[in-house]
Amino acid sequence: MPSTLVHVALGGLLAAALLPDRYATRGAIAVVLLTAALPDADSFVSPFLGGAHRSLGHNLLLPTLAGLALAYDLRVRDRSLLRARFGPGSGSVAWTALGAFVVAGVGLDLVTNGANLLWPVHDQFYTVDGDVLVSSERGVVHTFVDLSPAEPQPARTTRNLHYSTGVDPSLSPGAESRHVERVFPVVNGGWQLLLVAAGGLASALKLRRGPGAIE
Repeated sequence: MPSTLVHVALGGLLAAALLPDRYATRGAIAVVLLTAALPDADSFVSPFLGGAHRSLGHNLLLPTLAGLALAYDLRVRDRSLLRARFGPGSGSVAWTALGAFVVAGVGLDLVTNGANLLWPVHDQFYTVDGDVLVSSERGVVHTFVDLSPAEPQPARTTRNLHYSTGVDPSLSPGAESRHVERVFPVVNGGWQLLLVAAGGLASALKLRRGPGAIE
């Protein structure tokens, strides 16, 4: 599964692509990177609340509420509290950070091994996985939507699925022994290493073009 570093790297690519150069300060990029990592903070709650990782911080309720609050403040209010407190570029930074939360934080886990998108309204982990190919015999083939009957299997919920982390490697909260191995992944595979390198490079180049850049 993607490490927090990989989530941050994808957040860096989004910051480089979406932030206007005039607002791309170190602080603004740091906000986007931290927001991309924020969903994984639910792993620290998992030892006390079973199934919290990939649920508490990986649902769509939080970004939906944040998006509605942002839209109201920036589009409806006569005077934006956000812009009044943090300046004219804060709206762009906030929307980019929200996009990083959804795409880099939640989305990356959704397309690898699952996220509990509708928690706490509905407890079930979802994974978006499949292939799209063009075949000389079968034409365009995709497996993202499969309507064929499947063998009945229990739904993956917080009661029967545990994502092992270095913080909470055991299925039962508090059941770890002192000698259990705690693994904190950094990169897992060449594509993750490439993404980390690309995200770091893109963020650095964005800073060079930012408001403090020397012409």
